[in-house]
Amino acid sequence: MRMTLGAAVIATLVCLGVSALALLSVRGQAADYEHEQTVADALHVVHLIKRDRLPSRLDERDSSALQVLDARGAVVAATRSLAGRAPMATFRPDEQSVQTSRVLCPPAGLSGCMNVVSSRVYQSDGDWTVYAADSTVPWYVSPHLCAFLLLVSVMAVAVTAAHTWRTVGRTLGPVDAIRAELAEITATDSGRRVPVPPGRDELRQLAVTVNATLDRLDSALERQRRFTSDASHDLRSPITAARVCIEEALLYPGEADWPAVAGTTLTCLDRLQAIVDDLLELARLDADADAASPATPVDLSALVGTELGRGPRRHPVHPHLTPGTTVRGDRLRLARLLTNLLDNAERHAESRIDVTVRKLEGTAVLEVLDDGPGIAPEHRELVFQRFARLADARERDAGGTGLGLPIARQIARSHGGTLGVEDSPGGARFVLRLPLVQGRVSR
Repeated sequence: MRMTLGAAVIATLVCLGVSALALLSVRGQAADYEHEQTVADALHVVHLIKRDRLPSRLDERDSSALQVLDARGAVVAATRSLAGRAPMATFRPDEQSVQTSRVLCPPAGLSGCMNVVSSRVYQSDGDWTVYAADSTVPWYVSPHLCAFLLLVSVMAVAVTAAHTWRTVGRTLGPVDAIRAELAEITATDSGRRVPVPPGRDELRQLAVTVNATLDRLDSALERQRRFTSDASHDLRSPITAARVCIEEALLYPGEADWPAVAGTTLTCLDRLQAIVDDLLELARLDADADAASPATPVDLSALVGTELGRGPRRHPVHPHLTPGTTVRGDRLRLARLLTNLLDNAERHAESRIDVTVRKLEGTAVLEVLDDGPGIAPEHRELVFQRFARLADARERDAGGTGLGLPIARQIARSHGGTLGVEDSPGGARFVLRLPLVQGRVSR
């Protein structure tokens, strides 16, 4: 409605301007035409005077009022409307001209504003004067012209308003449909999508973009639901185990082995704390809580050497390190990434673990390889899903949280790198790739 009213107001102003210009143009032409007719009437009278055929009663020509004054200023001829009246005007052409004109409101003996033409006629007894008067052209020129311009303006404004209403309605109709559909979409009914208009314009692009955004939101909601379900299950398991152990001991308190009960409960609490710690770390990574902290150059080889020297592991670790492999990032988080990969390798290795750090075409590459059963190609992305644990992992270590590898990949992504499982002759081969930079090494 606002756009239609705005278009109608603009059309009205345009029509007023065009009508005013048209009136000015037509009025100027009409005024010129009337002046030429009045001059022609005066010249006709001059012709009669020169041929000595001037009657005392002049014929009215095109509604002109005519008067002839002799050399003494007496009226010797006039049209019926001025018969017996005094001269209609007193001005005469100057000595250098034979004709002049003025607008008188009104001339003597007449009514209304009129354009009066005064012509000098040279006679033997002196100069005679011929006056010819005709009405001036009004500002509106004629009622018929005003009515025509008004009708055209009304039609133009009406057509403009109707076209604007239809165009805006067709344009905003799909937008309103998209808005209505978006208003109906909720977290519990996120599978709905907005209608896509049939045209190939910006509205179609808007609808497609909205649907793509809803697809991403739907995927995020699904991941959140799955994550919440998995987290609830994994948190419930140690709590249930501790509760069952304590309830059994309370049934026979005198026969219960309370140190064993305490040990079992403490183990459940340790697993619960590990899950909570990993969840908090994932939450911090998801929120990018440390994004504002400045990244420093880190020698990846030195970092691996330091972490491997912190203590013995269940299986021998064989390092293959290229010095000076420097990346930029958070040293503590990179150490957490390495620790998670080593812990995962220890759970699956049979006898040894190989850790390699090398440079490859401007990229720092960290590989952790174990000699365990390996990971099938169809499961290489599954292991990076939160709380996802393969059957082999559950058999080897029932206390794992299923969050170590997702945390490691999230850390890699926050450093602009990638982490994945790649082919190997035997065992699982995790490969981290980070941008290689030059700078002072942080030790």
